[in-house]
Amino acid sequence: MYDAIVIGAGPAGLQAALTLGRMHRSTLLLDSGQYRNGTVLHMHNVVANDGTPPAEFRATARTQLAEYADIGIRDVGAQTVTPTDAGFTVLLADGETAETRHVILATGVADDLPPVPGLQELWGVKAFSCPFCDGHEHAGRSIAILGPAPRAEHLIGLLGRIVSDIIVFPVEQAFSPEEAQTLEGLGARVSAEIVTAVAPDADGVRISTESGEQSVAGVFVASGSLRHRAPFADQLGLHLLSSGSIEIDDFGRTSLPGVFAAGDLAHRASLPGPMASVLLAAAAGQLAAVGVIQSLMAP
Repeated sequence: MYDAIVIGAGPAGLQAALTLGRMHRSTLLLDSGQYRNGTVLHMHNVVANDGTPPAEFRATARTQLAEYADIGIRDVGAQTVTPTDAGFTVLLADGETAETRHVILATGVADDLPPVPGLQELWGVKAFSCPFCDGHEHAGRSIAILGPAPRAEHLIGLLGRIVSDIIVFPVEQAFSPEEAQTLEGLGARVSAEIVTAVAPDADGVRISTESGEQSVAGVFVASGSLRHRAPFADQLGLHLLSSGSIEIDDFGRTSLPGVFAAGDLAHRASLPGPMASVLLAAAAGQLAAVGVIQSLMAP
């Protein structure tokens, strides 16, 4: 029986496994090969790794984890997590099972993008959501923001001092006159027409509407939603916050003893939502691992 099974091998899961391994706690890390930043060419705002391809980051971490005898890594996802008298049974996607005293959920989330043709193909390459991660790369250039208005206002505030020009396009529904006036008051140009498609255009993006096309350096998406990449929160009946994320305490503990969560799928109630950041996900993974070790040491 393992001390912990870590499900998910993004930054949160990798760091959780490293922390557990360094404390000589038997750990199994499950890597399904699915990552939120799987299409991203370079990650940014990560000290000492600014501009590093995420795949290279994960490969380096895997190489380092292999040096720890207490860490096992399997390239397989998990299907179910079932509580038992001794802990939990994890059913793997290949049909095998593994027993553990604790589980750390680090499976992350997936982005459900607005229904704009071509957007999925550009995601993580020329279309983004996080100005902290991808804003600087568009410095002095023109960008587009795909509505709705409230989130677009926030993006304009963050990106306005970085880029040279912002044009905001509505998605599915045109902006009201009041919304358009507010966005223009923040310094953006506002399209009266709904975006109908996006496509690569040299080193930028071509934005199509019913009446024509125009090119920008990149696109930031102000709409869309997040969903859990795995079903374990529902399977285990974990308490969710209004954001849809798993509620955790400062050490990643969920509402079910023995189950911890880290990364984009969870946050504390004091925060409005998950913080999409490689560094914050890794920090959450470390805290969850410390929480597991605290539990293992408890009388």
